[in-house]
Amino acid sequence: MAADVADLKTRAERLRELHSEEMLVLPNVWDAASATIVAEAGFPAVATASAAISEMLGYPDGEGAPWQEMFAAAGRVARVVSVPVTVDAEAGYGMEPRELVDRLLDIGAVGCNLEDTDHRAGGLVEAGAHAQWLAGVRSAADDAEVPIVINARVDTFLPASGIPEPDRVTEAIRRGRLYRDAGADCIYPIGVRQKHDLATLVTELPGPVNGNTGEYLDLATLREMGVARVSYGPRFYRAALADLKTAVQELLA
Repeated sequence: MAADVADLKTRAERLRELHSEEMLVLPNVWDAASATIVAEAGFPAVATASAAISEMLGYPDGEGAPWQEMFAAAGRVARVVSVPVTVDAEAGYGMEPRELVDRLLDIGAVGCNLEDTDHRAGGLVEAGAHAQWLAGVRSAADDAEVPIVINARVDTFLPASGIPEPDRVTEAIRRGRLYRDAGADCIYPIGVRQKHDLATLVTELPGPVNGNTGEYLDLATLREMGVARVSYGPRFYRAALADLKTAVQELLA
C-alpha cells in the first residue's frame, strides 16, 4: 500500500469534507506533471480524467485501456502530491468491490468516480444492480477502514445511454437516489447543459452534486445553484495538446 491506513483515512476524510465546504473545483489531470501543477497552484485535491489518461496511453476511452496501465498512471499522480487524490475508475473494470478498493488504496487514492455506463453491452447498467455494486464498494471501504469518497456518475444525459431526452432528468434523479442510498458520497450527472435541468437535479438529489461548466453554466452560476463539485474531464489535456500542435506546426511554416 502506497501510504499507511491512518494517512489514507485522513486524506479520505478531508476529501469528503471538501464536498461540504466552498465549491470543490477539480481541473482534472492525467500524469505526474499535470498533477504537480494543479497541486502547486493551491487546489485542495487532485482528480484524474480517464479519457485523458487512456488517450495519453494510446487507447480509446470507455475502459479501452488495460486497468493495470490506468492504475499505474493514477498511482504516479498520487505519488507526487500531498493532497487527496480521486481517481476516475470508469465503470470499475469488471472488478469485484473488494478488489477495486484494494487497488485504489494500493496506489494511494482515496476517492473514485464510478459510472453506470455498460461498456460491454452498451447503454446503462440496470440501476438496482449498479446500486448493489456501489453498496459493495462502500462496504469494502468500510472494512478497509478508509472512507473512500465515491462520486457516482449518472450517465443518462449521454447520447449512448439510450435514454430519451425528455426522460433524462427523471431517470437521473431515480438513479442518483438509489446510488446515494447505496453509499455514494456525491452524485455526478455528467453532460447536463441546461441550467434548469441541473437546478432540478441539485434540488431533487440528496447530498452533494457534481456539475460541469459549459455554454450556459460558468463557475459563478454553478456556485449560486449549490453545486458542490466541478469536474473538467479531459478538457485541459486536450487544450495542452492543441497548444503543442500549434507550436510544432509553426516550426514547419
